[in-house]
Amino acid sequence: VQHHLQLAAASSHGWLRATPSDGHSETSVDKRWDSLAFNPVKTDYIYVMKSCKDGSFSNGGLRPYGNIEISPSAAVLNYGQGIIENLKAYKNKNGSIILFRVEENGLRMRVGADRMCMPAPTIEQFVEAVTSTESANERWIPPSNKGFLHVRPLLMGNGPVLSLTPAPEFIFLIYVTPVRNYFEGGLKPINVVVENDIHRATLGGVGNIKAIGNYAGIMKAQAKAKANGFSDVLYLDSIHNRYLEEVSTANVFVVKDNTISTPVLGGTILPGITRKSIIEIAHSQGFK
Repeated sequence: VQHHLQLAAASSHGWLRATPSDGHSETSVDKRWDSLAFNPVKTDYIYVMKSCKDGSFSNGGLRPYGNIEISPSAAVLNYGQGIIENLKAYKNKNGSIILFRVEENGLRMRVGADRMCMPAPTIEQFVEAVTSTESANERWIPPSNKGFLHVRPLLMGNGPVLSLTPAPEFIFLIYVTPVRNYFEGGLKPINVVVENDIHRATLGGVGNIKAIGNYAGIMKAQAKAKANGFSDVLYLDSIHNRYLEEVSTANVFVVKDNTISTPVLGGTILPGITRKSIIEIAHSQGFK
């Protein structure tokens, strides 16, 4: 299906609304599917919504993809006050678009925001923002055998601070980028290395939310693993240094016969939405 985007100014803030319609050539996009990687691609639109003084969010909308301005003293830059989410939009074989359990991501963002002393959009606002951004960038969703559209919501303290205090203003932003499938040619085993020195999370920390600071601290272990031919790192608990926790950006499961095991949520494990779904499906299929 071919689309082009009809634009109209939506408010005095310069927000844009986009609706798909027939007629736009997608040749420039289609030729890129075979060279997709895991790198950001400049798509058409981002979604931006700012907080009000009472902590609520309003007047959100689409903007042409581009850079945003931020104060050098923003809380997110100086103290890491920010969280992210990850979603995927798939194109089904019949051309329909599938988004996976968007409400769950909206709820998880609100839980994470509370831990980080941040207001957050309502679940309804989150879902509307995600679906609007996906729809406006629909021509960037690869065919089902080529990849998917990675949807990245961010919530960050963009207001200026100097002391260690929550930001006076927050911004909710979504951008999207097409990426290739994780497993080309089907599911294949990968090699992971157990990390004994660096820990991904500690009790009492923020390992159970998607705080932006969770990831820079494990880049060194991940880089070392990949330099040695491994695909990822498997992290152990920080107290006993012997129990499995997670890999860099995903939960883990261990399968033995009819039993499927995964680390219990105890403050250091991210409550993954795929994790929750696997557990539900496993129970329905008779696994222990």
